[in-house]
Amino acid sequence: MNTPLFLKPLRVLLIFVMIFSTDYVKAQLIHRDLLQKASVNLNQLIIPQSRFKPFPQTPGGWKKVLPDSVIKKIIAKGEAALGKEFKNIPATVMLEFVRTGNRTNYESMCFTKRNQLWDLIMAEALEGRGRFADKIINGIWSISEESFWGISAHLTAQKAGAGLPDVEDPIVDLFAAETSTILAWADYLLGPQLDKVSKLVRPRIHYEIDRRVLKPMRTKKFDWMGGGNTEAKLNNWAPWITSNYIATVLLMEGDAATRREDIGRSLKILDQYMDGLGVDGGCDEGPSYWEAAGGCVYDALNLLYDATDGKLNIYNEPFVKQMATYIYKTHIADNYFVNVADAHPRLNLNSIMVYRFGKDVQSTPMAEFGSWVFHNFKETEEEKQFRRTRSLYDLLAIKACAASVAKENPLNDAWFSDVQLMLSRSENGLFVATHGGTNGESHNHNDVGDFMVYADGYPVIIDVGSGVYTARTFSKDRYTLWFNTSPYHNLPTINGQEQAAGLKFAANDVRYQADNKSSSLVMNIAKSYPGESDLKAWYRSVKMNKNQGIEIDDQYQTNILPKSLTQSFMTICDIDLSTPGKIVFSLPNQRNVYLNYDVMKWNISKERIELTTPEDQGFKSTWDGKTIWRLLLTSKLLKKEDSTRYYIYR
Repeated sequence: MNTPLFLKPLRVLLIFVMIFSTDYVKAQLIHRDLLQKASVNLNQLIIPQSRFKPFPQTPGGWKKVLPDSVIKKIIAKGEAALGKEFKNIPATVMLEFVRTGNRTNYESMCFTKRNQLWDLIMAEALEGRGRFADKIINGIWSISEESFWGISAHLTAQKAGAGLPDVEDPIVDLFAAETSTILAWADYLLGPQLDKVSKLVRPRIHYEIDRRVLKPMRTKKFDWMGGGNTEAKLNNWAPWITSNYIATVLLMEGDAATRREDIGRSLKILDQYMDGLGVDGGCDEGPSYWEAAGGCVYDALNLLYDATDGKLNIYNEPFVKQMATYIYKTHIADNYFVNVADAHPRLNLNSIMVYRFGKDVQSTPMAEFGSWVFHNFKETEEEKQFRRTRSLYDLLAIKACAASVAKENPLNDAWFSDVQLMLSRSENGLFVATHGGTNGESHNHNDVGDFMVYADGYPVIIDVGSGVYTARTFSKDRYTLWFNTSPYHNLPTINGQEQAAGLKFAANDVRYQADNKSSSLVMNIAKSYPGESDLKAWYRSVKMNKNQGIEIDDQYQTNILPKSLTQSFMTICDIDLSTPGKIVFSLPNQRNVYLNYDVMKWNISKERIELTTPEDQGFKSTWDGKTIWRLLLTSKLLKKEDSTRYYIYR
């Protein structure tokens, strides 16, 4: 599956860390309130804590649902963890974020400790002989002694700001919530074993979870909740944290009234997240964020279903099905998915979760796609290091997924009106995706009107993706990073002006059409550029002719004669520019893709992207060490009004 080196063991974090834009949270919600409407009598729906038993609590129970090979693998991982120590994290490692911008050293130590503990917990749960118990308690104790359960980059949310944690101002971030769930499941799965060693271990778990997560969630309005603004559009942090919070509440909160209040609070947060999505359930953060967004909504729905004996169930809601099926609809080929914003082009998908979600929303193509991924790709350990509740539900479904029909089910065409994303396939192996949208989206890149082309499942014209996250990634310096800017997407630069960031910098007059012969997206991208560009209009049409090729048509008007005009194309292919008016892209399968341009209008040059900064290093493995090229067309004939076509074909 070629997990990039810079993402080990940090891939999931690097994919899913939030960015809040002031413009972004002003977006209007669609008030569906699905969960709140389905839980009017919540007091009567939630079962007592003593009856909440979603997973086996004995080795014998697990043996009934798991293949022997899986049990052996889990126990082997626990045995490997037995020989490792739980390392303390020095304060100076946390301070690296404010001193040098480095966040990965802290994250590596933090996540490694939790992964080690989880491996031990699961091994003991499946074996039940007590040989992992002492080591588990060492891990619980070590994590309990930490000043902060989250990560250094998220301390900006505390009143004291980034640096070291203020233990008197606990904040709940992604990984504080994740940690609370690990300890809560340890209590559920191994309670008697822990008590045999010491009667003080489980009370310590309860105490730490209560002060670090449960009480802050009841008393504070964190930014990821909208900061108290119930009309704020939320991003993946909301379902990711809330799904962990629900698990923690159900397992740890013994008071029935408080438990109901906590669950009610969770339903409001989840509804607010879903209400911020458009009618098609599209994820503007891209497919690799979907697992932490719509996928985490599903994690919460699993828990709520079990905590109400199946009475709180919204799987039959059309919107939930739309939100779910986004993931298989945006698949290109192999493990490539349409990547927008900070999303990566490759995704090591959680196959069993996709299979389960497809089954629950009654989408046969999605369930078959999940099984196809299960049978064709090995999920990396890095992909399993978060969302432990999901991993438990996945264990229960391994046999069913393995036995299910496995089909890729690629779509010929798809259109997500809410995020203005189109994708289309031709009869001769070409694939194109393009989008309008705004430059005020979560994890935004300034890329309105960008497009990507694949041939035979191989990337030809690309969105390069995002680099390694550092302190600059989510700061005022975000758009000094080349890969976040429009000149390094497949877009024009006018009068030296690139696209600007913010909700108002957006596509308008967006029109999608499709039939059996072609599909197209037309949009005016002029408003995505600042006023200094002197643009009146820039209409871009991206059209797939099903039995021919791809046409990119640009028509523009400027207020004054432009001083400069360029068009960029990004690629990892070997390229031949020797024929005027034609770019030849060479594929690994010895076939070529061609792009024709008007040689009377454009000069062409190419530049190698040198990967020199800390943020750049991830691209070396994202694209398998291949050189990233920027092809630059420079206008020979500057006019106030003009049109041009780029034709891409086999």
